[in-house]
Amino acid sequence: MLALAVCVVPGSASHQDPANQQQRPRKVGANATPTSTPQINQAQTDSSGEEVDEGDVVRVETQLVSVPAVVMDRTGRPLANLKAENFVVLEDGKPQKVANFATTEAPFEIALLLDTSGSTREELGLIRDAANAFINALRPGDRVGILAFNNAPRNGSVLATVEVLSGLNNDRESLRAAIERLGTSNGTPFYDGLARAADQVFRDPPREEVRGRRAVVALTDGVDSSSDSGYLDARAKLARASVASYFIQVNTEEYVEDRLLKDCQDDGRLTLSAKQLERFRQLFVPQAQKEDYQDFCRLGQFERMDISRQLYNLARKEMDEMARTSGGKAFAADNLQEARAAFAAVANEIGTQYSLGYYPSNKTRDGRFRQIKVEMRGVKDATVRAREGYFGPKQ
Repeated sequence: MLALAVCVVPGSASHQDPANQQQRPRKVGANATPTSTPQINQAQTDSSGEEVDEGDVVRVETQLVSVPAVVMDRTGRPLANLKAENFVVLEDGKPQKVANFATTEAPFEIALLLDTSGSTREELGLIRDAANAFINALRPGDRVGILAFNNAPRNGSVLATVEVLSGLNNDRESLRAAIERLGTSNGTPFYDGLARAADQVFRDPPREEVRGRRAVVALTDGVDSSSDSGYLDARAKLARASVASYFIQVNTEEYVEDRLLKDCQDDGRLTLSAKQLERFRQLFVPQAQKEDYQDFCRLGQFERMDISRQLYNLARKEMDEMARTSGGKAFAADNLQEARAAFAAVANEIGTQYSLGYYPSNKTRDGRFRQIKVEMRGVKDATVRAREGYFGPKQ
């Protein structure tokens, strides 16, 4: 139910009911294992890393594929002062010519998404402190945009919405003022927050010096409860914007489970939204009747618990996948105190990231996944973590 995204991401057990006013259950990095796990479909992307929907016409001959990369020595410390000739980029095993290279000194642009819904609402001060500490740890030239959740009236109801509190800028006083305006929400439009980061914070093309150096950093449990967007939609938009995804996965599952078990007449209960229930049905039990998953209070306690655990497990899988394939990273945090340390780790990694860009030699429009591998040349005992690949265009 909490999310920071530089893009920080909120989590909740409800996924899709815009009329949902309840707290959404969520947690990240737990041990729950779903009884079944749906396959997360890979969306297709063009050679610039942009996702391609069915029917899209994409011309990719001049599209640059951006590849963020972090290089570490044998002790796990980042290596600085590397040059373009130290990197070898392979696509499906074939060497590619590096056409764009940015060093660790180049500025970064970050969309920070803060989740202040559900169980995190009572710890708003800790979220503000963690966000300010993160911003203070960045370099002077880095620019940050801030997004968060809030309640807003719509169609006679009060609904959770995404607010852009600040566009990209490096004015630390302005950013701190935006963080002070953080509100709270009764639902978690997590996917909408990620999509909004791509559509609004990263709306304009990157300046030359920050090409391939954009990230969304999210503090969240990742369980969506009220978005109009879906996971694939959000992932596609971030891929089009060539954004690396970092998630600070806050553990809220025990808190949520405890409240889910309360009787529906108990004012302290927490419910799953209609959108969450429908998403669960579609992904895990598509053969079930829709009406069987429309009323939370008709479900038994153990069924509620099972649904919550599977949604949490799915959220963790989605965040891990998005981070890994984009060249970012997911960090687990048992509480908001640990989240502050995770933010420091994200800021440190962003400050040590290289960016490589190449124009693919493969011009085939077959829609197939293309694997990216980055190797080091002339650097002893180094390991590299980079974007893993993208889907090519198709006719």
